[in-house]
Amino acid sequence: SSRVLWTLAVTQFCGFVGPNMPHSFGYRARTRRTFARGFRQHGKVHLSQYLTPIKVGESVDIKVNGAVHKGMPYRWYHGKTGQVWNVTPRAIGVEVNKQIRQRIIKKRIHVRIEHIQKSGSRDDFVKRCAANQVTCIEAKKAGARAVTKRSPAGPRAEAYVNGKVDVEELHPIPYEFTA
Repeated sequence: SSRVLWTLAVTQFCGFVGPNMPHSFGYRARTRRTFARGFRQHGKVHLSQYLTPIKVGESVDIKVNGAVHKGMPYRWYHGKTGQVWNVTPRAIGVEVNKQIRQRIIKKRIHVRIEHIQKSGSRDDFVKRCAANQVTCIEAKKAGARAVTKRSPAGPRAEAYVNGKVDVEELHPIPYEFTA
């Protein structure tokens, strides 16, 4: 009776835990899949990872490489995008916004280069800004108003289907029991 109550108390406190299962709250707890290397992605880190120039102010994605244990960030930061605020010989200082209850705090962490990659999140925005600039200049020369607002793709244009092709009808074969 007391063992059942104890098991219920443990289950409510920290999720399901079997009667003989230990529970760990370590720094890398529950990262078995998160930090695992992808299929056919095991082995040494490519040299290009170290030779990619990263400057202060750039956007970078934190993508943890499980093969390199040094300079590994805490698992919450995996997949987050931040701004570079410091560059050291082996690590990059990244500033990430973290929501804690109702406020957003700027967290500054140092992460080794192996766990960083340049972010492409602003590329589409920058290209769109350049295209809008060109559109505005051309519209101003023509004396018209430029439309830079994005709109979703409309329906496809109407078309007739050629009915002269022979259409083959398919029917299921009835099941016959053979013994």
